This record gives sequence, C-alpha cells and structure tokens, in this order.
Amino acid sequence: MRIVEEPFGSGVVVKPIGRLDSTTAPAAEQAIRDALTRSGHRLLLDMGELDYVSSAGLRVVLAAAKQSNAANGKFLVCDLRPQVRQVFELSGFTRIISIVATRAEAEL
Repeated sequence: MRIVEEPFGSGVVVKPIGRLDSTTAPAAEQAIRDALTRSGHRLLLDMGELDYVSSAGLRVVLAAAKQSNAANGKFLVCDLRPQVRQVFELSGFTRIISIVATRAEAEL
C-alpha cells in the first residue's frame, strides 16, 4: 500500500492506495495519526483507490475518527469503491463515520 497526502481546505487529504489490511494497517495508522496532528485534526480520508479493507483497516479508520473527534476536529471519508462501501455498510461504519461521495462534497 502507498499513502498520498496533500493539503485540502483547512486540513489535509490522505489517500491510501492498494489494500488496507493487517499487514499495512500499522503503517497506515501511523501516517494518518501524523497527518491528523499536523492538520489540526481536520482530515479527509479519500478511499477512491483503496481496493480492499479488512477489519484491521476498519480499526485504523475508527481510531482516526476518535482521535479527530477527541480534539474537536473533523474527520470525513470519501469516494468509497463498491467493495469497500459494502464492508463499511456490513460493519455499521456508515452509521458512525461521516462519509461523503466525493472530495468536492467535503468541507474541512
């Protein structure tokens, strides 16, 4: 997996590319945690090029959302591919994580 980070609005967008699973989750979690700290806890997680997410990957997303919320920040997820959206729906994440369809709809 590769992670791309770039400024976005008053925060940052982080884009994981590839698979977010038990092998890649630790590095992804650290990258997202660091990005949250640098951005004032305002982060858009763009999942448009994420092919697969496991339960370990979901834990990374949940930890990031909690970190952002604890600091009164803003955490959004966008551009879920169908297979990743299905995992989010089955796990109940669509009810607890703020999700927008595209970057254009996101405001940080």
